[in-house]
Amino acid sequence: MSDLIEGYLGKSIEGKKSKMPARLDFIQSASGLFLGLFMWLHMLFVSTILVSEDFFNSVVHFLELKFVYDNPIMSYITSFLAACVLIVFIVHAGLAMRKFPINFRQYQLLRTHTKKMKHEDTTLWWVQAFTGFVMFFLGSAHLIFIITNADKISGDMSGERVINHFMWLFYIVLLICVELHGSIGLYRLCVKWGWFEGKNAKESRKKLKMAKWVISVFFLVLGVLSLAAFAKIGFENYQNQAQSALVKTYNGANYEYTI
Repeated sequence: MSDLIEGYLGKSIEGKKSKMPARLDFIQSASGLFLGLFMWLHMLFVSTILVSEDFFNSVVHFLELKFVYDNPIMSYITSFLAACVLIVFIVHAGLAMRKFPINFRQYQLLRTHTKKMKHEDTTLWWVQAFTGFVMFFLGSAHLIFIITNADKISGDMSGERVINHFMWLFYIVLLICVELHGSIGLYRLCVKWGWFEGKNAKESRKKLKMAKWVISVFFLVLGVLSLAAFAKIGFENYQNQAQSALVKTYNGANYEYTI
């Protein structure tokens, strides 16, 4: 009965407001912080392809603990970690949707407020909301692919997906959304919870915003270079395969001619 009353009035029978919204907000912030830091580490891991293909493959084997037990079954470690990230990702997305406008009237009010205020942080929220919406689909698809194909993570196979399966467009869109959404989200967390605020909050916010843009540009450039490196590997492998097929066809034709 008390839950029913609280559901209608937003207050308990003792007249106290529910703490659930604050708890959900904290979980949203914590999950967002985890995902943002994870994506930075993930991008640094992927960028090892810029050193060499062998170095990238060795890092994959190290993270899968294949130095302990060198067996393909160790790829399930990647599947397990990706599944955990997917769960956190879905929880975070579900909690973030609480703050989205759910009908045209709410959307209209928010847009009017944004245009009238002309507040940069409000505009950043719109970018964060839009990129989050796109990420819900692309990010989920990427994580599900990793869960089900953890044994196919290597420089060669990743390059083949980027070129032969035309996945470069998918990863470009995902990269832009992830880096913008993540950097804006971490900036807003710092502002919301007063991290790095210092004595002058206004000045600190300017520095945080500048740091946000620097980090966004850095990881976007790093991501594009990494994607280009995978594309280069995939294109070279494609050319080698095409050349090998041509040689086999030519040799086969010569063999039939001599007979």
